[in-house]
Amino acid sequence: MNRILIGKGEEQVFLLPKYGNRHGMIAGATGTGKTVSLLVMAEGFSRLGVPVFIADVKGDVAGLAMAGVFNEKISQRVTEIGIENFACEKNPVVFWDVFGEAGHPVRTTVSEMGPSLMGRILEVNETQVGMLEIAFKLADEQGLLLLDLDDLRALLTFLADNRKEISAEYGLVSSQSVAAVQRALLSLDREGGKSFFGEPALDLNDLLRTDPTGRGIINILAADRLVLKPRLYSSFLLWLLSELYENLPEVGDLDVPRLVFFFDEAHLLFDDAPPMLSRRVEQVVRLIRSKGVGVYFCSQFPDDVPNEILGQLGNRVQHALRAYTPRDQKAVKTAAETFVPNPKLDVAEVISQLGVGEALVSTLQEKAVPMPVQRTLICPPRCRIGALTPEERETVMARSPMVGRYDTPVNRESAYEILKRRTLGKEREKREEENREEEKATDQPHVISDLLWGTGRRQGVVEAFAKQAARSVGTQIIRGILGGILGGSRRR
Repeated sequence: MNRILIGKGEEQVFLLPKYGNRHGMIAGATGTGKTVSLLVMAEGFSRLGVPVFIADVKGDVAGLAMAGVFNEKISQRVTEIGIENFACEKNPVVFWDVFGEAGHPVRTTVSEMGPSLMGRILEVNETQVGMLEIAFKLADEQGLLLLDLDDLRALLTFLADNRKEISAEYGLVSSQSVAAVQRALLSLDREGGKSFFGEPALDLNDLLRTDPTGRGIINILAADRLVLKPRLYSSFLLWLLSELYENLPEVGDLDVPRLVFFFDEAHLLFDDAPPMLSRRVEQVVRLIRSKGVGVYFCSQFPDDVPNEILGQLGNRVQHALRAYTPRDQKAVKTAAETFVPNPKLDVAEVISQLGVGEALVSTLQEKAVPMPVQRTLICPPRCRIGALTPEERETVMARSPMVGRYDTPVNRESAYEILKRRTLGKEREKREEENREEEKATDQPHVISDLLWGTGRRQGVVEAFAKQAARSVGTQIIRGILGGILGGSRRR
């Protein structure tokens, strides 16, 4: 059956794959079953041959790589929902990790990240982002590859050393802004961000793979450490979405999506995001559908996602919300208003009454019409619900098709090496000029000596003066002798 069974309400509730690229949301308070809904949807897409990307912020999504254990509780749920041919099974999984510890390293280059997202990662202000814009523009025009943080650091030093000339052409570059960004780079480096920038960079085609049996590979990003730096986490996932949007061809509506992207802790993407970045997210989510990519946000409250984006999410799974605080009450009201009404349900009341494993579900049906919301008992996943042991993770990674592809970093010539060579060349020229000046100063006494005493080819001043003096003395002596002789003759 070419449908994904989500659970059972008044009747069985399905997600139609041809509308899987119309995006969706899984929301609910902690401990109400959001992860189970995510696992069920990820497994369903994988069985249909659709690759999946999931950010695993708690480590429990990794259980997709292992078969679950069939027990009495699962048996009861299977019977109640009416699931046919249910069997516990593992899924084809590839683990990724920005820090290269719990999965294959994920890298990108500084150039691909761009100045806006780079500024968000570094948590610098608008003025300093403008300075990064100048740096990236200069790198493009001078053919300087920005691959890793060393390249960006070298370029910033170049800007500081030549800020007068650069400011005249590109706009003001202040030494204070450069210093602020350099300090932010040191902080990012200390927190392990350096491992994210470099080569070999992630090839997006490696996220679009299927296994030999035709099942879509589930790519799991180990984000338990990454999520501790929220801006790096959200900027990385936004970069990944932007790269997919910019590089994938237009395909329109397919029978199944090319890729389904689950964004856990979605509120981090929008917290403190500048308006320009929020508009970028909205644009990517709105347009990436035509590239065959479905984006599913996971968060506690539906209003964690801006209304402009919330209105584009066609497939909804809403788990329980407890209306204990004014914030909770507002979230309940928002969730109730976003569903297609069902005359048999008071959505605002039911949301706070849902048990674990229950959810209010509305998906797009034929002609992309959303179905009336149903109180739904969610299917059990066929995989393990829970984390893997380190040994199990290592076993999965050893069988991965990505073994050896990204594990060894590559450091080819880029801005750091080019600017370092330029600096060394200028230093060498300066030393040579200084040596020439020293030689001139050293050679000055020889010039005076040659002038006074002469060389093998010409006589010096002293020699010429001596000869002239000798000639003058000789002339006087001769004149005296001749005068004496001539005078004596005249007296005789």
